[in-house]
Amino acid sequence: MIELNNVSFAYSSGEGIERGAAGGIGETASNGSLRNINLKINEGEFVLLTGGSGCGKTTILRLINGLIPNFFEGDLRGNIIVNGKDISHMELYDIAKTVSTVFQNPRSQFFNVDTTSELAFACENQGMEEKEILQRIDNTVKQLHLEPLMGRSLFQLSGGQKQKIACASVAVTGNKIILLDEPSANLDLKTIEELRELLKKWKSEGKTIVVAEHRISYLWELADRTIVLKDGKIIREMSRSEMDKISEAELHEMGLRSNCHSELVSESQSQKMLKQVQHDVSLQDGIENIIIHNFRYKYKNGLVALNIPLMEFPAGKITAVTGNNGEGKTTFLNCLCGLGLRSKGTIEFKGKTYKRHARQKQIFLVMQDVNHQLFTESVLDEVLISQKKENEEEAHSILKTLDLEDFAKRHPQSLSGGQKQRVAVACAIASGREILLFDEPTSGLDYTHMMQIGQILRNLKELGKTVIVVTHDRELIKECCDLEIPLREYNLRV
Repeated sequence: MIELNNVSFAYSSGEGIERGAAGGIGETASNGSLRNINLKINEGEFVLLTGGSGCGKTTILRLINGLIPNFFEGDLRGNIIVNGKDISHMELYDIAKTVSTVFQNPRSQFFNVDTTSELAFACENQGMEEKEILQRIDNTVKQLHLEPLMGRSLFQLSGGQKQKIACASVAVTGNKIILLDEPSANLDLKTIEELRELLKKWKSEGKTIVVAEHRISYLWELADRTIVLKDGKIIREMSRSEMDKISEAELHEMGLRSNCHSELVSESQSQKMLKQVQHDVSLQDGIENIIIHNFRYKYKNGLVALNIPLMEFPAGKITAVTGNNGEGKTTFLNCLCGLGLRSKGTIEFKGKTYKRHARQKQIFLVMQDVNHQLFTESVLDEVLISQKKENEEEAHSILKTLDLEDFAKRHPQSLSGGQKQRVAVACAIASGREILLFDEPTSGLDYTHMMQIGQILRNLKELGKTVIVVTHDRELIKECCDLEIPLREYNLRV
């Protein structure tokens, strides 16, 4: 069904700087180039593509769905055959009748402002009758349990909720080939389980599924084959039987994440450890704790997103704030650092009380979508403007600790999603602020860089920084967090 015959591809110089965001995150520019790729995917096969950031996973998906060469230009050699046709000579609207894609950043693939219209859009493009479109939407909503999200503004959804709508917009088309690029990057455990069930259903229906993913554990039992890439080449291809035999240690040696889904889904061991640490930390003692009073946030439509009478974080520790998609975790971080214009409440820290504007000088936030906070023409400049006083030597040192020194002169928007994430982390370190907030800092990161972020957070703690991390990443929590606070236990929304 899908064949890549001796395919090589290199992006044009500068290609993807602006289009990278529009194209849905992943490798751009001189990143993600491919060399002599030979890959055959049979009809009904479930294939997992994995490997380090920038290895070429997203580029392979772009070849299959026609974004290369129709959208991303470059030097393409070899043949890409889908359903017996060379798609390099096909128009995108013809390819879209067979191939559907869920991008890592769902915001980049939306064409409407409300959820219901978004589900209808792909069907309308294929010229379906209104009755059929409505029936498909109704079936998809029921299958994916999306009733609470229907008729809502896409701009008011959380990252995970947007990902659900992106998957639904693919499901509603009924296409036989489905590509997914880091679909779990912003999803909670509950939603990942729902995605897993959806993929299992698609597989049972005989659909051909190709997933580019770092978090491989939830896919490991579903995949028929795993392709491991490095530096644009296939370095290993594992059959189902080989996947069943490989150890977690061997995966880590290749820079891959854990394949043990049951261990990551079961939070009991991790929560038991964290609760013991929480008890040892003794939140009630000491003036150094960060105490939140009467945090409240309302949307313009009057919906209450946050209502936290009292909450406390230990200073100098790493705290994971967890919860399901849509529970208000990102809104909480925005209010905590003073970005929530309609937020109310104060925090106490080191004997002082800080209102919203004062908090902006004490707290630095690394956003979930880092594209919102990358402004300059080079990676180095991003770090320099984050410093209280520019220090180029220190800036280079920070970049070096994050494997970003080679990208110092690169435009931030030309980097892969994981590389952008590390640039934002570099800016947080450079800011020198005492309280650092991270919103899903390991979304889109491979094992090596997830571990690197964990080490950086521990280093920040050793420097006396207070680190608060909103995350769904159980591997990160296990690696570095001192305690875990489920937001729902404090947020008394009405």
